[in-house]
Amino acid sequence: MLPGWALLGVVAAVGAARAVLAPGLSVPRSYQFVPLLASVAVLGLPHGAVDHLTPARARGRQATVRDIGAVGLLYAALGGLYALLWFVVPVAAFVVFIGLTWLHWGQGEVHSLGAVAGVDHLETPAQRVLTALARGTLPMLVPLVAFPGEYRFVAETLVGLFGGSLGPLTAAFTTTGRLAVAMLVGGLLVGSLALGYLRAGSLRGWALDAGEVGLLVAFFAFVEPILAVGLYFTCWHALRHVGRLMALDPDARAALADGHTGAALTRFTRDATPLTLASLALLGGLALLVPTSPAGLPDLVGLYLVLIAALTLPHVAVVADLDRTQTVWTPGTMRLTSQSE
Repeated sequence: MLPGWALLGVVAAVGAARAVLAPGLSVPRSYQFVPLLASVAVLGLPHGAVDHLTPARARGRQATVRDIGAVGLLYAALGGLYALLWFVVPVAAFVVFIGLTWLHWGQGEVHSLGAVAGVDHLETPAQRVLTALARGTLPMLVPLVAFPGEYRFVAETLVGLFGGSLGPLTAAFTTTGRLAVAMLVGGLLVGSLALGYLRAGSLRGWALDAGEVGLLVAFFAFVEPILAVGLYFTCWHALRHVGRLMALDPDARAALADGHTGAALTRFTRDATPLTLASLALLGGLALLVPTSPAGLPDLVGLYLVLIAALTLPHVAVVADLDRTQTVWTPGTMRLTSQSE
């Protein structure tokens, strides 16, 4: 958790200082794309490329051909149907992407808080759901409030690849729309933290929760969305999920216990490489199929985000199964390792 805190904290501090000292200065968009481009090979795309092994490992056994085939069929069915939605109703697909990522990134935060940080104020399933909803607004909705022009640029790029337009979604970028979004974000965050404070047995865990929320609010409020989401995706969400996956792998876990972090990461990389390469092949196929051929770096990154969107839906299903085996949404202590350990 510490690397994510440090990196995002430094970038947030620089962004806040720039807003005060040089409010007209911004990071060139070409540089903002760097973290997203790096995520193709480093943590981002690979963090979901071990899904074919995860259900079996969560149950304390090695994956069989049947296990791998079942996950493959899940990806083909859910990912294929959602990819088709982009071609048929791209603006609806974009809304689904935002909502799905909101839920998924919040989903990951609950496990990190409960199983890794060991906070004691997430007592009930309802409180955990509220925390997931609140945390998920930070990367998905705070940038809309703080940088509506940049957010709209991304939306128009993704939808435009499929010949669509934002239509009624333009209302979200108005002052009234952004105010409504800000009220939703504020209500969820305040409600989550207030309830946590009332139920906390120790203020240490609650302070960690509140501190992360404060850090992420500042980060997404002061850092341009493309750069901020790229850094968060790679160095916060994906990094935490990779740690969760390595805890399921007995060999990687043993290497970590011996202080051999490099060996554990090498093992994860070996497991993730085949499906990472397969995903890149899908990206090439998608580039040939979209109605509007990618004409520059923004379009290529937009196409990559569409691929991530298509892969996220089945990935969420796999993580939901992992959550169930690690008792994330049931009362009691969340698991770090497999069901059998």
